[in-house]
Amino acid sequence: MKSLWQVGDRQELMERLRRVGADHPARWGKMDAPQMVAHCADAVRMALGTLPVPSKRLPTRYPPLKQILVYLLPFPKSVPTAPELIQRRAGDWNTEVAELIRLMEELAARRPNELAPEHPAFGTMSHNAWGVLGYKHLDHHLRQFGK
Repeated sequence: MKSLWQVGDRQELMERLRRVGADHPARWGKMDAPQMVAHCADAVRMALGTLPVPSKRLPTRYPPLKQILVYLLPFPKSVPTAPELIQRRAGDWNTEVAELIRLMEELAARRPNELAPEHPAFGTMSHNAWGVLGYKHLDHHLRQFGK
């Protein structure tokens, strides 16, 4: 299973990210490419614990639904997201892309106990689950822009 903790998987995401341009049209959803990169960077900040996002009391927090969504099902299109992850305006394109790559590397360098205490939709997650979900989230948005 692909994960942000695997160097090759992370490098693949970074290469795909570098192929997206600021003016790339989305295949679905409301975000443009700069908004997508800012959103993904803020999602990584959330995982790092540097961007607080309040927890939601959802059925996705509990097994077996949590495991099915994290490990088995593809990331669905147009899923609602926490407002904290879509409110920041994107800055300069190249700076935003470089920052997302830097954040991915920072996340990969963290020990399991240095990740956010909870995911807002999935609650407490294992180190493995954070890596798999992080990969799936970035992959989802790169596919959104044809990469």
